[in-house]
Amino acid sequence: MAKTFLKRLLLVDDEEGIRTVLGIALEDRGYEVFLAANGEQALELFRRHDPAIVLTDIKMPGMDGIELLQRIKNERPETEVIVFTGHGDMELAIRSLKYDATDFITKPVGDEVLEVALDRAWEKIRLKSQLREHTQELERLVEEKTRQLIEAERMAAVGQTVAGLAHAIKNITGGCGGGIYVLEKGLELDNQEYLHKGLQMVKGNVNRIKALSMDLLNFAKPWKPHYTTCDPNLPCREVAELTASRCSECGVKLELEPDPDAQPCLMDYESVHRCLLDLVTNALDACTEKDFTDGGGSIVIRSMYEADGIQYQVEDSGKGMDADTQAQVFKGFFTTKGSKGTGLGLMMTRRIVDGLGGTIEFESKPGKGTLFTMRIPFQAQD
Repeated sequence: MAKTFLKRLLLVDDEEGIRTVLGIALEDRGYEVFLAANGEQALELFRRHDPAIVLTDIKMPGMDGIELLQRIKNERPETEVIVFTGHGDMELAIRSLKYDATDFITKPVGDEVLEVALDRAWEKIRLKSQLREHTQELERLVEEKTRQLIEAERMAAVGQTVAGLAHAIKNITGGCGGGIYVLEKGLELDNQEYLHKGLQMVKGNVNRIKALSMDLLNFAKPWKPHYTTCDPNLPCREVAELTASRCSECGVKLELEPDPDAQPCLMDYESVHRCLLDLVTNALDACTEKDFTDGGGSIVIRSMYEADGIQYQVEDSGKGMDADTQAQVFKGFFTTKGSKGTGLGLMMTRRIVDGLGGTIEFESKPGKGTLFTMRIPFQAQD
């Protein structure tokens, strides 16, 4: 009847008699024992059978026990190695401990000493296994807690967004209520001026709802740059053409200063156009909210071709921003436009500029105006 072994050992000694006697003694203790006469044969058996413990003589022809210990530890550091030494080999025994041997036993090997050394080796294996399990459990817990924190942050962000959205909607409905009230008064008094004013108020707030819906849809969409080769001055020109009529109606002077030396480059035209349009629209609102003594304000759109990218500027002579407003200008649902804004435009602009690898910054002085500067880096040609 074949024996059933629960634990594997590798025994290495160049003396056949020691291998035979120790091998039998170890098998009687329930070990499956693999025998090797030298270091090379030991490495072959070690790689094939992966024993938990290796017992090796320290002095052998060819590869000695110290070199075998080092090579085993390099391949499988968790293997426990016990070395056998002669009475005159104490210096070698101490060297083996420096190379992470579990223990050393002097020859001739006594049963009790061997048993103690093996027990110590199995205890180290048990402790290492527990430490590994605890480490894995700790890593799992850290991963789980990290996931929970991220989820909590996401929920907090959702809550903040919902709160801001509710505030924005509340403002819009308040504006609609005011418009309806004026309309009702116009109907009650048969006053055409009230009717016209109330209708304009309702229309304005309906447009705000449409703008808020579009901004929210755009904010929720995954956004990726789409690069094409074009004239970097083109977004400035087209934004100027789009806003020229409204600027004229509001008595705001619009100036365009494209870079005459700009060269065609790879850029996301649509995204840059959208950002510039938002900045110019904000600048126009800032100019029209100020009571100008000279009859109007001014807006300048600039492009500057630089060594590593394109710089765009939108400068206005509008009402400017105080310190508190400047600190919140890129936050969601924050607006300086009163009942006109949704508070998502500049947040989206910053998101787009970040996605293009660029930067956006501003300088503003109350009563004197604001300068926004976008820097968009060049993209490498494929």
